[in-house]
Amino acid sequence: MSAASRPSALVTGAGRSAGIAATVVLDLARAGWDVAFTYWTPYDARMRWGKDPGAPGELREAASSLGARTFAVEADLSDPAVPAQLFDSVEGELGNVTALVLCHAESVDSGLLDTTVESFDLHFAVNARATWLLIREYGLRFRGQHGTGRVVSLTSDHTAGNLPYGASKGAMDRITLAASHELAHLGVTCNAINPGPTDTGWMTEEQKAETAGYTPLGRLGVPQDCANLVTFLCSAEGGWINGQLLNSNGGIG
Repeated sequence: MSAASRPSALVTGAGRSAGIAATVVLDLARAGWDVAFTYWTPYDARMRWGKDPGAPGELREAASSLGARTFAVEADLSDPAVPAQLFDSVEGELGNVTALVLCHAESVDSGLLDTTVESFDLHFAVNARATWLLIREYGLRFRGQHGTGRVVSLTSDHTAGNLPYGASKGAMDRITLAASHELAHLGVTCNAINPGPTDTGWMTEEQKAETAGYTPLGRLGVPQDCANLVTFLCSAEGGWINGQLLNSNGGIG
């Protein structure tokens, strides 16, 4: 596929090599997409897994080796001015965005009784408000052929003990599903994926063993499981799937 014929995708939240977003970037590149992606180092730096400073450069190099033009942007999605700025930058490098894949997240464990107002607001700013602003920017700028546009977001149903994350992710998937109707005139499909517990380095060995036991298949999800579905939804073959919240979680109970 020539560079001129490759569509462009924007993937958010690809700050770590072990994450779902990084695998999505590579899978889309392999499938014939040019790919821009965002990352936000300060978030990883304050999480227990720590920052992965070499990941963005390594990801660009790996995607480029698959034939993709690539572009990486460090983006603080809690800032409401950033989505428009991000699209300006990506369009300048790769042209119009055909697929928007939302993998970014603010996720700090806390429950009803110990969540702070500041943490609650930050979760909603990143997981819900930024989703709305990114999809809005995408819809305002979409110039692709009717039927080719794609929006995919990654959500979660985990709320107990993880209140601000789960609640804001619930808002994210509602926004995505609303977009499946409101962007229909553009020929854009919009779907949300709940990948279930996925081994991206955030679980202890005890958590891994316990969680794997909940699934009929007896294993955790891996990033490639989710990336496979994202790439299918972004393909021509996935074009009839629209307005769905897809549980791609191995049948976990």
